[in-house]
Amino acid sequence: MNLRVVGANLIVSIKSFYREKTAMFFTIAFPIILILVFGALFMNQDNMSFDLCVQDLDHTGSSAQIVKTLELDGKFKVIKIDPAINAAQYTRNNKLNLVLMIPKGYEGSFLQRMALNDPNASVVLTYLYDPSSISVFMKIQILNSVFAGINRNMSGNPPFIRLTETSALTKKYRFIELFIPGIIAMSVMTLSLFGTVNVNTELRQKGIIRKLSTTPITRTDWILSNILYQFILAVISTIAMLLVSYAVFRVRLHINAWLPLFIVLDVFAFVGIGMILTRFVKEAQSAAAAANAISFPMMFLSGSFFPLEMMPGFMRTIARMLPLYYVNEGLRASMVFDDHMAALRYSAIIGVFAAVVFILGILATKWEEGR
Repeated sequence: MNLRVVGANLIVSIKSFYREKTAMFFTIAFPIILILVFGALFMNQDNMSFDLCVQDLDHTGSSAQIVKTLELDGKFKVIKIDPAINAAQYTRNNKLNLVLMIPKGYEGSFLQRMALNDPNASVVLTYLYDPSSISVFMKIQILNSVFAGINRNMSGNPPFIRLTETSALTKKYRFIELFIPGIIAMSVMTLSLFGTVNVNTELRQKGIIRKLSTTPITRTDWILSNILYQFILAVISTIAMLLVSYAVFRVRLHINAWLPLFIVLDVFAFVGIGMILTRFVKEAQSAAAAANAISFPMMFLSGSFFPLEMMPGFMRTIARMLPLYYVNEGLRASMVFDDHMAALRYSAIIGVFAAVVFILGILATKWEEGR
């Protein structure tokens, strides 16, 4: 064994690794980004607190005490709902996933149990919940444990507090039906961003973009053809995902004009970002690494996989600044909830963003680029 040869080959490998920016990214930076993202998501799970809407129909000292108990438990930030409003309609209008309803007569039953020692006195609290929410079941489990503790402290058998669940939605949604729109949005983002970055940087490094200026094709023609190419790929990918989803999971989704519109906006937004990246990042490897640095955190922070409610407050704020979040929510509004007003609102937001970044991307793309 020749240690000199081994050392020389090792140095060559290290230099090659240093030159390959993408390899460096996936080896060092990408795992660190994942640790930071998931660490921020889950490091405070034990101290996680949820918003909990409570409608106190009894509005007495005893019912106020149980609300205070929930606040002191530390898991919930209680938001009180006016007893006069319709809780089910309020839940749907404000897209809440859980409302705890304390019934009228709570204090009377409580006094009958405690003062009159009546073991049969009890009260039924109602969970008005959204079964399509991922985090709602975690909330319900925590609430169940809190009420179980209250029942134990009252030393009553049977338990004083009983619980019942009522869906706030007229239709029951499955998690897979909420998951698919997020995967469609994420897939279109990935295809558009990486497709643009890979093609543009490769052509620029080979000097092909500069040579295109000597041909009949105009810059507008070239950009439009690339947009159409990315759109065709996005449509093919979306159709494949939907076919598998319908065949394997028997999903029930609303396929309407909103779907191609959001695909178009998704394509324009991330093609624009890709064109901007390839203007300021000169090497193909560096551009790919930059695209990874943008896309991967966006996948996990924009609600494609995790509901925003499970994130810390500052990460929810970041999520609502990301374009993929609005594509996700727009597709869910149109495909799952059939909410056209919400879909219109989200399409307007992502539409403005797509127009701005695409115009900037066009301005950043120059025919004279390349070697």
